[in-house]
Amino acid sequence: MADAVRHDLVVRARRAWVEGVWREASVSVRDGRVVAIGGLTDEVGATVDVTLPDDQVLLPGIVDSHVHVNEPGRTEWEGFATATRAAAAGGVTTIVDMPLNSIPPTTTVGALEQKRGAAGPQSVVDVGFWGGAIPANLGTGDLRALHEAGVFGFKAFLSPSGVDEFPHLSTEQLHQAMAELAVFDGLLIVHAEDPDGLDAAAASPPEAAAAPGAPAGGAAYDAFVRSRPDVVERTAIEHVVDALRATGGRAHVLHLSSATALDTIRAAKAEGLRLTVETCPHYLTFDAEHIGDGATQFKCCPPIRGEANRELLWQALVDGTIDVVASDHSPSTRELKFAGGPDAAHGDFDVAWGGISGLELSFRAVWTGARQRGIPLEAVVGWMSRGTAALVGLPTKGRISVGADADLVAFAPETPVTIDVDDLSHRNPVTAYDDARLLGEVAATWVGGRLAGPSAPPARLLVRPDTGVAS
Repeated sequence: MADAVRHDLVVRARRAWVEGVWREASVSVRDGRVVAIGGLTDEVGATVDVTLPDDQVLLPGIVDSHVHVNEPGRTEWEGFATATRAAAAGGVTTIVDMPLNSIPPTTTVGALEQKRGAAGPQSVVDVGFWGGAIPANLGTGDLRALHEAGVFGFKAFLSPSGVDEFPHLSTEQLHQAMAELAVFDGLLIVHAEDPDGLDAAAASPPEAAAAPGAPAGGAAYDAFVRSRPDVVERTAIEHVVDALRATGGRAHVLHLSSATALDTIRAAKAEGLRLTVETCPHYLTFDAEHIGDGATQFKCCPPIRGEANRELLWQALVDGTIDVVASDHSPSTRELKFAGGPDAAHGDFDVAWGGISGLELSFRAVWTGARQRGIPLEAVVGWMSRGTAALVGLPTKGRISVGADADLVAFAPETPVTIDVDDLSHRNPVTAYDDARLLGEVAATWVGGRLAGPSAPPARLLVRPDTGVAS
């Protein structure tokens, strides 16, 4: 009988998203890869044989290309153990870690090795890494060395990042970085806000005196949004487009919040420039009209804007102007998130840490919004799994097919869930999604054919497949 067991795992589902089609399927796994896809009731010899109930579908694992883990250096904000458990609980089987806010930032190969050393023993989902482009490592050979070590591209800020060890690039340095990366076809991923526009907004004369009872200081959310107006994003993206045109390079705009930049993006793509764009679940879920004063759990940069703007972002996803959705999970301690406020649940938008903790909820949040708008589940999988895998160049992820990594998710799409922050797995109990009503329950997550969770063996550290460096 032992000779008949040829596979490690088979997962059977009445609805599985297999190469662009919903179908009944049995998905057989050996040594971390999908080795066969058959009918629902096919006889398959496997050590573990799982049949999903009818209310669950089988999906490829989510690939989150924008996660701030912060380890080493700021592990009290978030670390690989807690971040990857949160990922697995949310159906995310691969994360790509940002080069900040860890100390040191991932701007040299030595710093990358420190990251890998921290992530390797603790991570229960696969982890890759972005490098960083800062003024100090331009022209030094560090960018090429990081590229050859397997990072997936290079993060740059065009405005202050919020941490001193990761300074932003000037417009001239943006062109320099993109030209340097173009030599080896490296990808520059950009936080696109223009510092001159931010300075101009800060220097604008105050509006008429606040109405009686209005919050003092930086507690007012509408004042925070005015401090980072649409033109700040639009101008920075225009600078990115100019640099693409001048260098022939590749660029990806991170966390687009302003729909006023969509025409610039459409024109750049029509011109044939190699530009991709992401937005984030919080820009698709929340709106400025429903964010209260002092509610700094919603603070992020660029900011969450109005309802009409949100609907234009949804339209741009559907028409392909925006390519992918990623979480931009950027956690901190509760004290930093509500800094400057009168109590532990209200902050000052001028001083509170800017970032949304949403890794575990990102897929379900986008699915909830899509379902409300009549957008099918497979579209969300396209934006958050197949699309993000393609962005970072991981051809064996983001799909269920023979030869692909056995990264699988059992998902009940119609199960309602009310979020309690204390039930989430990321390190600090604060999130903009607390008490949100979402659709979807992640019933099981397999990474390389193994159930992900606290007792799972460590997952893989990933490099770009074209490097020749082993994962």
